[in-house]
Amino acid sequence: MKALATPRPLPATRVPTIAAGAAIALALPVFLAAGWPVSGWVLGAVLWLAGQAFALLLERLPIGAGNLAGSGVRGIGMMFRAIAVMVVVIAVAVNDASLGLAAAGVYALGYTVELALSLVTYFGGEAHS
Repeated sequence: MKALATPRPLPATRVPTIAAGAAIALALPVFLAAGWPVSGWVLGAVLWLAGQAFALLLERLPIGAGNLAGSGVRGIGMMFRAIAVMVVVIAVAVNDASLGLAAAGVYALGYTVELALSLVTYFGGEAHS
């Protein structure tokens, strides 16, 4: 449990973001070959890109013990990002279940790849004493 409690510097987000974008791009041929709704892939990709744009905006806020307001806004903003995506996907799924499921799958793919690589990068980094 000490590995989880040891503070580390925030890792760069470029590699996880690029890998997630590549995974989403590679999902398009799978959608085409499987005959799944391409509009679902488009919606999922657009939602993921919008989430990334919002995250870039939030990354400009200073964080840390010296700036609790910035840290709070950033944390709430990241939660809002997930909630906003969920609301859109549910609203779409109410009208067209296959479209909503496809969009949710594409977004989940990108989110999972980005999260996994971010965790590997964070816990693989040098720990502070």
